[in-house]
Amino acid sequence: MLTFPCAKINLGLNIVAERPDGYHDIQTVFYPIPLTDALEIKHMDPAFPSDHPCDLKVTGNAVDCDERSNLVVKAYDLLAADFELPPIHAHLFKCIPSQAGLGGGSSDGAFMIRLLDERFRLNIGIAEMERYAAKLGSDCAFFITAEPSYATGRGEILEPADGPKGNLHGYSIVVVKPDVAVSTREAYAQIVCHMPRKSCREIVRQPISTWRDELTNDFEGPVFKAHPELACIKQSLYDMGALYAQMSGSGSALFGIFREIPQGVEEQFKGCFVASAVL
Repeated sequence: MLTFPCAKINLGLNIVAERPDGYHDIQTVFYPIPLTDALEIKHMDPAFPSDHPCDLKVTGNAVDCDERSNLVVKAYDLLAADFELPPIHAHLFKCIPSQAGLGGGSSDGAFMIRLLDERFRLNIGIAEMERYAAKLGSDCAFFITAEPSYATGRGEILEPADGPKGNLHGYSIVVVKPDVAVSTREAYAQIVCHMPRKSCREIVRQPISTWRDELTNDFEGPVFKAHPELACIKQSLYDMGALYAQMSGSGSALFGIFREIPQGVEEQFKGCFVASAVL
């Protein structure tokens, strides 16, 4: 059985408070985009046994962890603790770049939960799948439905966004990921928590023409200071006609929203991962 875990962007990201558990409370709008990995699972063939009940092979883009630490395997182990799952072979083809703020690893883990639920008829239900996914990572629960969502808490408390899907329907997106690694821990260390004057959910309900002046990502300040080339990419997206541009998550991917995909994007951002699609 095959599925296609999608990437996400953040439409606004505000860090509002430190938490006693060492995490931070955030406000953001998660928005799914048509940039995907591919994940397939099959019953383990007795002719090709493995020492592990979930034997994972990863191809495509390189990932920054070993296969046993991949969230696909962790998702299997999480469900196997509560359900009787057979041994499986899993193949993950990576297209979503890692360390980009696009949620690729989180999406893989959440879609594995969805895939196991469907393939083995576990009948877990969406709410329970979201609870399992939240144990894998702060933004994993979003990918269970992968619908535009206003996220609070660590990112696991989800409410309907009520706006961006209609606002962005028919627009185009360009994603640019340079060969830059951003330390999320260091980015958080430089954040001064604050409650925004207006929540990002309220802003994304407005016309997209207002977003440039009002919709912000609190990580851009410290990350752009450490990596000024990212600020240059954002400005280049605006120069190419983007209606709105922002860094996603803690970076290092940036995205621009356009009425139509501009010409010459690949040439403009040579040496970077570039993807474009209609929303």
